[in-house]
Amino acid sequence: MSTPEQRRFIGRISGQTIFALGFLAFSAVLLSQIGQETKWVKKTAFFAQPRFWPAIGLGGMVLFGGLHLWRLPRRRPQRTDLNEARIWAQPLEYALWFIAYVLLVPRLGYLPVTMAFVPLMLWRMGYRRAPILWAGVGFGVVVVVLFKAVLQVKIPGAAVYEYLPSGLRSFFILNF
Repeated sequence: MSTPEQRRFIGRISGQTIFALGFLAFSAVLLSQIGQETKWVKKTAFFAQPRFWPAIGLGGMVLFGGLHLWRLPRRRPQRTDLNEARIWAQPLEYALWFIAYVLLVPRLGYLPVTMAFVPLMLWRMGYRRAPILWAGVGFGVVVVVLFKAVLQVKIPGAAVYEYLPSGLRSFFILNF
């Protein structure tokens, strides 16, 4: 059952509390670091100071973030807020997949990592049939050939290629 304050509030309520708390905390952390990140230069006009406008912006973020939190109909997170935050965090999974891909390419090689990650991403998105997964492997090969041979993108060779015999090593470094 909603309270009178919640009935007067225009807009969505779920997620507002966590957003307001997170925004206020993030803004306060940024404002606390302004002394290390900017300077106050002597013999410079007040409005031309390197610290002035960032301080105005961050101060406004803290002030208006605090006012936003204060004016919310409820300030304690509830289950709906946590569900909303979980939905907001779901795209971060794909950023983690991309970071893993970027970290593995220099170690294992562009071709093998791409051939593994495309079907993994297809699997993660819900495509479970073998023909589609094999099409993903083929797509990975086409992408590598397109980037390395046609577009001639220079991608460093993998660390694992150092264990190959010298002739094979140079072939793999140049082509895969």
